[in-house]
Amino acid sequence: MLMATSKKEAVLYRMVMKDHICPFGLKSLDLLKREGYEVEDHWLRTREETDSFQKEHGVETTPQTFIDDARIGGNDALRRFFGKDVRDPQATSYWPVLAVFVTTALISVAANWASGSIMTVRIYKWFIAFSTCVLAILKLRDVESFSNMFLGYDLLARRWVRYAYLYPFGEVLAGVLMVAGALVWLSAPIAFFIGAVGSWSVFQAVYIEKRELKCACVGGDSNVPLGVVSLTENLMMVAMALWMIMKPVAL
Repeated sequence: MLMATSKKEAVLYRMVMKDHICPFGLKSLDLLKREGYEVEDHWLRTREETDSFQKEHGVETTPQTFIDDARIGGNDALRRFFGKDVRDPQATSYWPVLAVFVTTALISVAANWASGSIMTVRIYKWFIAFSTCVLAILKLRDVESFSNMFLGYDLLARRWVRYAYLYPFGEVLAGVLMVAGALVWLSAPIAFFIGAVGSWSVFQAVYIEKRELKCACVGGDSNVPLGVVSLTENLMMVAMALWMIMKPVAL
């Protein structure tokens, strides 16, 4: 005789308004379904409904999930309930830099392939150039925020504040010219200068002064720690600049 299995049921309250659909409510709904729950999905369609619900249950946020008549809480609490990791927004991570470098490496291989080659030294040139452009874009999203973080460790910017604002524009100019293989007399010195000053600044802050800082390499809102990745990035720019000067035709 087969034993009847009890259904797993949950009740979810989430904001679904004309001008706002709560993303965390959708994530909670998706997680509950993936965990095998049948969900009684209640939509809070107005600000008044939401305020009334929060007052009734003594909570300040939505969504809210209930399982077996017990309130579990919001999306983070629900993830913990199922034993899943919850991201700490303040935690340091190399993921933003890794995402940039892996993507630009793949683009470099693809561009080289499209030009009729598979593996040549040109991949390295394009990798540095594409990476420089993408990193510049991330800084240019919010130059003010970038400058605030950059001023914390860059030696030149601390002496001449305007350099913190000019830096991402110089970076994107050098990157675009490297992609085109044009005006080496301009792109190489810019790349060398940026890389040399950046390398010494990072080395001074991290390895001499022993300061724990966040890197502005992917913009001013990142949690990337300042250290070996930032130093490597700058040294690669120096190496690229020297290579362009010594072998402009081969590139």
